[in-house]
Amino acid sequence: MIVIKPRFFTKQLLSALFICFILTVSYTTFGAIRLPNIIGNNMVLQQKSETALWGWSNPAEKIYITTSWDNHKDSVTADGTARWKLNIKTPEAGGPYTITLKGENTIVLENIMIGEVWVCSGQSNMEWSSIQKLQQIIDEMPHSQNNNIRLFHVAKTTSPYPQDYIEGSWKVSGPDALKGFSAVAYFFAKELQQKLNVPVAVINTSWGGTPAETWTPAEKVNNNEVLARSAAMQKTVPWWPVTPGYAYNAMIYPLLNLSIAGAIWYQGEGNTAMPFTYGQLFSEMIQSWRAAWKKDFPFYYVQIAPFNYGNNNVGNLIREQQAKVLNLPNTGMVVISDLVNDVKNIHPTNKKDVALRLANYALAETYGHNIAGYKSPLFNRMQITGNKVNLYFDNAPNGFKLNAGKAATEFYLAGADQVFVPASIKTEKDRLIASNPEVKNPVAVRFSFSNGGMSNILSKEGLPVAPFRTDDWAVDTSKVK
Repeated sequence: MIVIKPRFFTKQLLSALFICFILTVSYTTFGAIRLPNIIGNNMVLQQKSETALWGWSNPAEKIYITTSWDNHKDSVTADGTARWKLNIKTPEAGGPYTITLKGENTIVLENIMIGEVWVCSGQSNMEWSSIQKLQQIIDEMPHSQNNNIRLFHVAKTTSPYPQDYIEGSWKVSGPDALKGFSAVAYFFAKELQQKLNVPVAVINTSWGGTPAETWTPAEKVNNNEVLARSAAMQKTVPWWPVTPGYAYNAMIYPLLNLSIAGAIWYQGEGNTAMPFTYGQLFSEMIQSWRAAWKKDFPFYYVQIAPFNYGNNNVGNLIREQQAKVLNLPNTGMVVISDLVNDVKNIHPTNKKDVALRLANYALAETYGHNIAGYKSPLFNRMQITGNKVNLYFDNAPNGFKLNAGKAATEFYLAGADQVFVPASIKTEKDRLIASNPEVKNPVAVRFSFSNGGMSNILSKEGLPVAPFRTDDWAVDTSKVK
């Protein structure tokens, strides 16, 4: 065998050529257009809005972007940090469309829909899925194929600093896509899609056990003496973050360039360590999200369900604090005290009806549909006449009905001694009348003000009366763990 040795290619020259080749390939591969995962095939963009496309490329690289719904071509040039962002206008709902991005490389995004985009967040009751053997979603999966419903599941991750990138991918609704996906988010999307007849996307960014502090920008918590003190009471555990801002930075911030229709939220159990400040914290979180998105979008949330926390009143107080957040404009709260069959389970299994109530709120308030009785009755005022207390409510124009039993339950009456006893209730079309012969001079009423209290009184439209109390007396939380 004759071996021919390259006489002119020394080892040093070959090494140099190899390095040049690697640098050239690296420059081309890693300097080309790159997109965050939230911008990809199968995504939905918010209709009739200005939303952003963004990513990375070579510094000073010019990128041409063409949208197939109008065949409009626009361009953007990456800055010195290799970043670029271009705002585009979206039409009315429709699709599928393509988006073509062309620079040193070409990316064609396919099966893009224009419709309604909702962020779905919170802790485990929002997160609950087929992984937890939730029968409602398991039964739904064989029938879940729908090209007009798109799902994006944000992977659990944290960061002390705001991030640009999240793990996940857009999927068309179907049995495989629904595995491990939020049941509440899916059923919410399904109801909107059926009633609006447009594509609907839901972005599930939730994490079981998390307190609201970690979903709030850190400076909003740490620079507030009251909220900082409450955050310090959260105990570190192996299963979820408690540090202010950590989930926000990694699971909300990367979404901010994306135009959205609104948000739904199911959380509160993770803040029982210091329930008195939850309303202030939750309001701060909502307002900070809206400020970051530069939009006062609708924010609909679930009042936490009855659960036997013990004799410490924390569940009552969280629910009371959640009701106070309704003072923020463009918010809505769904009450689910009638959807629980086991107060020893912090995860009620009926997620479908929770989602339908959230969807009805959105359909009525955001989309202007005529939905009868989508709000639970809320206590408005009381009037004392002798030994009777007249209770007046918002959202009960047609009066009340009992869900079960012959008498309304969970009503208590007290005089100046602050000793509460069960109250008898008489229903009138415009009010409820509470009394007890033992209380000659009543001064306060409490309704369903117990951690696990499940009442049986509803509006005529079938929604439970929201828990309330008329007093502001001190409440014992000494047994909070």
